[in-house]
Amino acid sequence: MNLPYLIPRLIRHFLPEKLVRALLLRNIIIHPGLETDNPFAAVKRYVEVLTEHGLSFHGKRVLVFGYGGRFDIGFGLLKEGAAHVILCDKYAPPDEVHNLRTFASEEKYFLIENKGVRPRPEWITLLEADIRAINVTHEIEPVDFVISSSVYEHVDDVEGITRALAGLTKPDGLQIHYVDLRDHFFKYPFEMLRFSESTWRRWLNPSTNHNRYRLWEYRNAFRACFEQVEIKVLTREEEAFCKLLPRIRPEFVSGRMDEDAVGVILVIASKPLMG
Repeated sequence: MNLPYLIPRLIRHFLPEKLVRALLLRNIIIHPGLETDNPFAAVKRYVEVLTEHGLSFHGKRVLVFGYGGRFDIGFGLLKEGAAHVILCDKYAPPDEVHNLRTFASEEKYFLIENKGVRPRPEWITLLEADIRAINVTHEIEPVDFVISSSVYEHVDDVEGITRALAGLTKPDGLQIHYVDLRDHFFKYPFEMLRFSESTWRRWLNPSTNHNRYRLWEYRNAFRACFEQVEIKVLTREEEAFCKLLPRIRPEFVSGRMDEDAVGVILVIASKPLMG
């Protein structure tokens, strides 16, 4: 029994969501993803991927799936030439303190309302809803690019979300998703794979949810919705996986170490399949 893992996981599971959110935004104990921690580095990373494909953000409509509550990523995309940015997050409300401190003087892109700073609608749309319920013909126009970083591993319906995002993407559009397949208690990158689904959900799954999807499951989900899917493996941790392998549940093992020990992947999907 790995108590140094289990005790923090139990605590994390039962922490109130408001406290989790406060710790996350302040980078205390719970560390935010790149788009919150260093949004301009996140934008640069997307720019590099687009450049490799002969594309850019200039004049494009971009949907950020799971923006985290801070407007920095939208601002950064506009500075890269995006025509319009949609910041989508059902669970993270705007970080009022940070956004007011950072963007109160950016009058071209933001305005002051009773609640705090809000994007000007001609530049940024805030979408605080379940992406699966969005009607592309009535609520938002199709987008050129959909991007996310360390979001997909937290969604509960990977297939449904992927279908919805594909439906919001133009026929010649592109999606870029960075997905971290490791246990987010990073000292134990595969420990979560030891537990049954019922045990995980009842006692150990963090309030931000970790779906525990493996590489082949993401591949299948995206291939069902896009004609072209490229998955780049960015990190592997074979030593850690091999050490834990006798205790990992069989549903998380493919028998291929090049896939089983994957840590972080980059998904690039294009040519959405309609209908």
